[in-house]
Amino acid sequence: VQSATTHPAPNAFNAATNDSVSNKIAPNHLKEELSTFLFNALSSTAHSADQVVTKASDLVLNALSLIGVNYRYGGNHPSSGLDCSGFVRYVVRDTLGFLLPRRAIEMSRLGEAVAKESLQPGDLVFFNTMRSAFSHVGIYIGDNKFVHAPSTGKQIRVDNMHTSYWSRRYNGARRVNTEIISDSDKRLARLRKQ
Repeated sequence: VQSATTHPAPNAFNAATNDSVSNKIAPNHLKEELSTFLFNALSSTAHSADQVVTKASDLVLNALSLIGVNYRYGGNHPSSGLDCSGFVRYVVRDTLGFLLPRRAIEMSRLGEAVAKESLQPGDLVFFNTMRSAFSHVGIYIGDNKFVHAPSTGKQIRVDNMHTSYWSRRYNGARRVNTEIISDSDKRLARLRKQ
């Protein structure tokens, strides 16, 4: 069942990211392309509750606004650089208001497991990139793509999960939002925030 909610116009990405950090990071033509892509992806998954779709779209928009930020191992803030879990943690805290655990493997235990064929924008996707399960995390944005902080010397970017590299390393996905995350997970996240 499609939602009657109107989705933001494709230029909503420009408005949502009209701050000094994102303007230095993502050129306008890239913002427009990503906005159109996101609009189409969210339109196709609008069968979810309106509030969840809105929060998921906010999460994805926030994540996409950080494209171009430098990777830094242990990084927790865009101004100094972010690693994969620092990136996801920053975006979730900034968008949803709760703090996830610091490591990808700990994040993989929160929320609800999601089958690959049921992924929706805003879901967390996990990969084995360090010979260890759940050692890398990103945010799914739709159309088999995810945004993440890849590795030293690189910048936050969008990659396709169907490329052989990511496909071979895929470990699973979790849906972590304020409607789905359990009360115990929320308490744990709040304690870590303090």
